[in-house]
Amino acid sequence: MAFFQPLLTPPCHCSLTLFLFFLVVPLLPPAAPMPLHEVYSPRLAYRGPVIPVSNLVKFLERLQVVALNSFGKLDFDLKYYVDLSLKFDLNSTERAFDALSRSSNGSVPVEDLKTFIGEYFDSAGTDMVYSDPVDFVPRPQGFLPKVENAGVRAWALEIHNYWKNLSRKVSDDIIHRPDAHTLLPLPMPCVIPGARFREVYYWDSYWIIRGLLASKMYDTAKGIVINLISMIDEFGHVLNGARAYYTNRSQPPLLSSMVYDIYLRTGDLEFVRNALPALIKEHTFWNSGFHSVTVRKAPGGNHSLSRYYAMWNEPRPESSLLDEKLASKFVNNYDKQRLYSELASTAESGWDFSSRWMRDHTDLSTLATTSILPVDLNVFILKMELDISNLARAVGDFCLAYKFLEASLVRKKTINSIFWNSEKGQWLDYWLDNGSHKGVHTWDAQNQNKNIYASNFIPLWIESFYSDSIQMKKVLKSLRNSGLLCNAGIATSTINSGEQWDFPNGWAPIQHMIVEGLARSELKEARVLAEDMAVRWLRTNYVAYKKTGYMHEKYDVQKCGDFGAGGEYVPQTGFGWSNGVVLAFLEEFGWPEDQNIDC
Repeated sequence: MAFFQPLLTPPCHCSLTLFLFFLVVPLLPPAAPMPLHEVYSPRLAYRGPVIPVSNLVKFLERLQVVALNSFGKLDFDLKYYVDLSLKFDLNSTERAFDALSRSSNGSVPVEDLKTFIGEYFDSAGTDMVYSDPVDFVPRPQGFLPKVENAGVRAWALEIHNYWKNLSRKVSDDIIHRPDAHTLLPLPMPCVIPGARFREVYYWDSYWIIRGLLASKMYDTAKGIVINLISMIDEFGHVLNGARAYYTNRSQPPLLSSMVYDIYLRTGDLEFVRNALPALIKEHTFWNSGFHSVTVRKAPGGNHSLSRYYAMWNEPRPESSLLDEKLASKFVNNYDKQRLYSELASTAESGWDFSSRWMRDHTDLSTLATTSILPVDLNVFILKMELDISNLARAVGDFCLAYKFLEASLVRKKTINSIFWNSEKGQWLDYWLDNGSHKGVHTWDAQNQNKNIYASNFIPLWIESFYSDSIQMKKVLKSLRNSGLLCNAGIATSTINSGEQWDFPNGWAPIQHMIVEGLARSELKEARVLAEDMAVRWLRTNYVAYKKTGYMHEKYDVQKCGDFGAGGEYVPQTGFGWSNGVVLAFLEEFGWPEDQNIDC
């Protein structure tokens, strides 16, 4: 690693032996949880802690219901209403709302409701204003040097230009009147995914940053990280997104990966020093409280793992009426709250929704995400530990580096012990007998989920696994025979449930993690497969872009050039992480001058 310069004398608080150890051990790419104290002071409802939403969010949920009754279901987006901003104070707005005349079903005359919304609210999205990125140039020096094809380069520059279109900063009104908005006051400009996703999202930001790094926009990338760190400082974790209704859950923890990748490009040690305390705090969040579970497996003893667990037991405000409708099949409150908790916890996974989390693949109300130990989450935490170790070493904190290196070695063993299935050549999610985080669960091979998901191959992203050639050969054979490799990319699963994180949809993050891991392997056949899958993904993105004029959130991997469908909202365009992965793939693999990119 080019930017790491070892200190000439050992730090006073570490032993000479430890210092010398890190002089000879190379920087590791991003890894297992240390037992840490619980951080919650929960207000218990259904099984776990609940972080209440603001009074503004509660009022906007009331407005949602009336708007749906009044305007009807056609093109109705629940999220739009919880993204509205108040023009006046909440009390006077509520009084005016309550004074509106209503019919027996609670609806308000359409023109009356339109007038009320126009008078008392600013439109959704106006709380984020355009921000011209300070480090954007139309044609960056050294941009995608391996792309030789003129048509592909022109397309890549158009995607590069999207960073200007997707750049935002919070409005001045948010700074002066934060209580009038559900948007959170972020300190720095940011890049949003696009369309209905008008704010920063956590795990989207990693692939946006990968694209920004390819575009040489290092300051913008650092600003995104500073925004996410500000959430840790205020809430103790990175939120799902930068809205008041997301405070009760996070998303896949990739902040350390963002910091590490920016450091590799810039060598900015001050940036690393400022980020490390937040990374350690996030590690605590994911390895304590309701996120932490212990599994006993002989002869290895107890293994500490993590799961998704939202601090919520009510309908998600941005999807409240959908959640209520789904829960209407249950009679008692406990079952409704259980489902609401599972819905929010699944949203925390980023895979909302998928048969992966359902006891019955045909019934979304059977979600049981909190009873699952996910392969990918624990791999992300393994990467977090390796990242922290490497970053701490880079700034000369060898004790911290050694502590997290030890933790990563423990977690790697844990991942192989609990998730690895040698017969299938995959790492499989593990189902708990019950959802409790207390006590010790005894490992049972029957509890591994034998269904095939792209997440079964996410460990390939980490050097700890892709560097193991013996295991890699098994995984490579399994991947080829999995049914996930399709004409236009890697499918999310082999189950067509109608949910968006299932077949036939393919998603940019999944393509990137699996392809990047394969590309770094010592096995030539893995590297060849990596380039083949990257080419397929680039082609389908290019052809869909030429047909529609947009980059899409997800794609149908059955046919080149088709975008995806399914889920609880219409397909979105923009699109942050799709843009980022295209640029990252073109930077890694390039495109020969004589190679056609059409399907």
